Amino acid sequence: MAFVHLHNHTEYSLLDGATKVYDMVKRAADLGMPAVAITDHGVMSGVPELADACDKVKAETGTWVKPIFGCEIYFTTDSSLKKEGKQKLHHMILLAKNNTGYHNIVKLVSESHVDNFYYRPRTTFEMLEKYSEGVIATSACIAGIIPRCVDAGKIDEAIEWAKKLSALYEPGDFYIELQDQGITSDAGKTQRELNQQLTEIANHLGLKTIATNDFHYLVQEDAQAQDVMLCIGTNQTINQEKRFKFPNDQFYMKTEEEMRAALKDFPEACDNTIEVAEKCNVELERDPILPKFPLPEGETEESWFRKRVQEGLVKRYGDPVPEHVQKQADYEMQVIIDQGFPAYFLIVQEYIEWARSQGIGVGPGRGSAAGAIVAYAMGITDLDPLPNGLMFERFLSPERVEMPDIDVDFEQGRREEVINHIKDVYGEDHVSQVITFGTLQAKNAVRDAARVLDYPYSTGDRICKMIGNELGITIDQALETNPDLAKAYEDEPDVHAVIDAAKSIEGHVRGEGVHACATIICRDPMADHVPMKRDTKGGGIITQYDGHYTPDLGLLKMDFLGLRTLDVLSIACRNIEERYGTKIVPEEIPTNDEKAFELMQSGNMDGLFQVEGALYVSLFKRLPPKQFSDVVASIALNRPGPLESGMVEDYIKAAKNPEAVHYYDDRLRGILEETHGTMVYQEQIMQISMVMSGFSAGKSDKLRKAMGKKKLGVMRGLQADWDSGAVENGYSLEVAQQIWQDAEKFAKYAFNKSHSAAYAILVMRTAYLKAHYPNEFMAAVLTSYMGSNDKLIRYIASANHNGTPVLPPDINSSSLEFTPVDGGIRFGLAGVRGVGEKVVQAIIAEREANGPFTSLHDFVNRVDSSCYNRKTLEALIKSGAFDSTGYTRKQLMYFVDETSLLDDAAKRQKDKSAGQVSMFDMFADDPDAGFVEDIPEPDGVEWDKRTKLTFEKEILKMYVSDHPLSPYENYLSRTNKYSMTELNEREESIKNIKCAGMVSDVNVKRTKRNTLMATFNLEDLAGSIECICFDYEKVSDVLEEDAVVTVRGKFEVSDRANQLIGYEIEKLELTEEQQNVKPVCMELQVQSNELNALSSSRLLDILKTHPGNDPIVLFVAQTDGSRMRAELPLTINARDHMLKADLHDLFGREIWKAS
Repeated sequence: MAFVHLHNHTEYSLLDGATKVYDMVKRAADLGMPAVAITDHGVMSGVPELADACDKVKAETGTWVKPIFGCEIYFTTDSSLKKEGKQKLHHMILLAKNNTGYHNIVKLVSESHVDNFYYRPRTTFEMLEKYSEGVIATSACIAGIIPRCVDAGKIDEAIEWAKKLSALYEPGDFYIELQDQGITSDAGKTQRELNQQLTEIANHLGLKTIATNDFHYLVQEDAQAQDVMLCIGTNQTINQEKRFKFPNDQFYMKTEEEMRAALKDFPEACDNTIEVAEKCNVELERDPILPKFPLPEGETEESWFRKRVQEGLVKRYGDPVPEHVQKQADYEMQVIIDQGFPAYFLIVQEYIEWARSQGIGVGPGRGSAAGAIVAYAMGITDLDPLPNGLMFERFLSPERVEMPDIDVDFEQGRREEVINHIKDVYGEDHVSQVITFGTLQAKNAVRDAARVLDYPYSTGDRICKMIGNELGITIDQALETNPDLAKAYEDEPDVHAVIDAAKSIEGHVRGEGVHACATIICRDPMADHVPMKRDTKGGGIITQYDGHYTPDLGLLKMDFLGLRTLDVLSIACRNIEERYGTKIVPEEIPTNDEKAFELMQSGNMDGLFQVEGALYVSLFKRLPPKQFSDVVASIALNRPGPLESGMVEDYIKAAKNPEAVHYYDDRLRGILEETHGTMVYQEQIMQISMVMSGFSAGKSDKLRKAMGKKKLGVMRGLQADWDSGAVENGYSLEVAQQIWQDAEKFAKYAFNKSHSAAYAILVMRTAYLKAHYPNEFMAAVLTSYMGSNDKLIRYIASANHNGTPVLPPDINSSSLEFTPVDGGIRFGLAGVRGVGEKVVQAIIAEREANGPFTSLHDFVNRVDSSCYNRKTLEALIKSGAFDSTGYTRKQLMYFVDETSLLDDAAKRQKDKSAGQVSMFDMFADDPDAGFVEDIPEPDGVEWDKRTKLTFEKEILKMYVSDHPLSPYENYLSRTNKYSMTELNEREESIKNIKCAGMVSDVNVKRTKRNTLMATFNLEDLAGSIECICFDYEKVSDVLEEDAVVTVRGKFEVSDRANQLIGYEIEKLELTEEQQNVKPVCMELQVQSNELNALSSSRLLDILKTHPGNDPIVLFVAQTDGSRMRAELPLTINARDHMLKADLHDLFGREIWKAS
């Protein structure tokens, strides 16, 4: 006796099924069931995971559970597929009998989603007929058309449908399904009664029955977890009446004994499940399905690949190609050809060449592909791997056959053009983007559970704060590491209930989306190999299989990434050419520019790729980059792992003290010298294994993977070869063992050098442009962030601070985007609220044709009045766009509001277009001069500063011409240890904090305790942070819009938004003297033996890199007890935290005090 479950729902029946695929297979193995099916609602998303899970369980237990691939479809009797009203859809199970059947179900499911979706993916009778070969079908649950007819007493109709449906399939391949979870039908019948009638129909028609349980969760105890998931999916709470829910807890993966007991009157139905399982034999195809590359006549993929590589080698290295280069290229080509991937490289090269031909920015490379000289020759990457010590085997190895993975960056704004080109070349139905599934992580699970269980938001929020912000932490891990959470769980019933519910759903699939960059290119139409569906948001066609599985099915997955930095480079180079006539090609920007290194050493790195932020500023202050390899290393080092492990500190010490660096054995100096004896890159571990222990390149890559993933069994086997190989090559065993020990430690944090080096190229390109063309570069950065207000505020503040002031928009010098001008950057007209692209284009066209506008009157007479209205002019005036005409904003608004200026101008334009000529026109000396009116002189009367800036912010969403906090700038720099931007990006909470800033967006609410609380934003000159005050009544006289205040309280990191909880809020009123803070004198006190030529030079360098208005005095203590005093001829910023950090690094202690 045996039994197989054939009608089952996993978590891919989104927010309905709560069964994890692996757990289902493992339970089948534990219960001695020889097979298990997957039949999710309308989708096949879990199919590849089921195949992998069966393999995994076999490897772990030795028990083989056969995977059966299927789907529960939605069958409609309406072949017209009208999209109106709510149609009756009937359930039906389809199982793949063989590979033909599998492909037929894939095509049917794809068609139901792509062409016939209306509330649900619908399948017609004609579709069932079309895709019937190799398929086993069943009548499904109580929602199937045959059971529904039986339930309604329409036995003849049920028999008719059973005849029609069974006739579609091979004899014996249509089954009548029997279930009994102890529920009653819509007509009040028990399932036992229905089963009796269904069995009679089956016997009458010579059909067989099968027993199923339509399970939606694994074990009976999981019923509540599935109910919570249902509530999440239907946006209901568990206590709501008349909500959708399952009638009982019987929809689980029952044992054979339980199934036979439930259907004891129908034993043959259980027996027949084995028959079905034995019929189903599908092997998922794994061979590569590369698209056919369009080749020139007479060429094969191999011959054309070799020609393109050779052409590229000559272009990169000259003719003849150096011998060592040719040797490496020949080796790589042979590996690629042997593994069957020439087409892959030709495909990538083609779309990169096309993108460049269209002026679309392409990145220099990403990931391990940068280690291939073949990729460099073909123009796929832009970094020579040989002088940079990159390894081909990190990308492809003759000892590891797997699909290459080349990710390519394109301009973010033009990425879609490249994807559309791919569709043009290979056919739209051969190209698809990829689905991705989001799972419930710890804090999301808690928030969902709290809502579903009807607890207040604050309950879930409090638990989430105790869980913390460690990436990937589970609820169980949080309970182990946080005593407060563990205590609340033990002592508080509400917290206990929420956490238990959250744990039951944690890790389950919650929703689907579209992968940000993955695109599949297929040899055949996609639906021949993968089930397709429409993206629920954008409507585009995507795969139902996650991108993690598609390469294993032989499909070519390419990652087309949109990278904003490439947009910035393109815009900056365009700005430079327009202003100076100098054409700069990003690919030709040098990677060793002195001014670029000086820029990074100064800390002025806002807008640079990858190296923005306090961590890099700190690193580059302590270890100034002086060559390209320094930047490469910084990218590898400045990550959480190396920072937390102390690896960065070790690296800096070694870099500052080269005499103390050791290389284990001098023969390894060439590998470790550029990183000061520290193993920073994965490639270094690979190279040491090859040089010292004689490993092949493929074996060294195996070692890299084993160390990185802590595969102890593999490592043990390789360590013996490591030791013996080292000894054979003349290295001492002690050295070999020491390196292994260190490599084990560093492998966890070691970085892919190919990736780091490719990123470093973009760092250098952006640094070069900012160092040489700051206005043009920052204008490009700002343009790239148009529409992202927080980022614009931050970068405008940075530009202003670093001598590239951002000026208000101007009708005579602004363009659509941010524009570099003499003395700064002009705000883009497209960023003015209420000013559309049409009016901007009209303004630009008119001023280019007939010169600058002299006044508002001149503007309204010349620019087509159909392009703008009163609100447009109001926005331009309040933003400052007419300031250059000499009129105040207040006077200009008077012209708009209190005179007939606009109406008169519109009438004149209308008369002119109708051919009517005024008396003034007839007597004008110039027949084209038009009407000249008496324009009032500027009166110089302006709004007060606060009103002017309020209007400016209303229109531009930020302050540009000035800032209300400008008088407080020095005070804020002294008071605020962190900027608002830094607080928003911070990942650790602060128990006690004091911040000063300006209040905005005050929102007062009444709490459930009938008290008043307020939320508001606290702004500094570069950003804002969300604040909460729970005792509003106490501070209501202080907490007003635009008030400048100090807030004392607690800073909390949250997955929603970081926030400041204010306990004390006071109005900040500074005297004029306090606003213009007097310089602070910084005193440095050192011992005479601490100053030598090297330390004195370094001290001077540090002081020069922190310029400001504060004087500095040096006191040198002599050995006889006297002190020498010297006022240094430079001024510094005594409030600069980085200055103090640099001084501490140099002298190892605090040597300063301020007076």
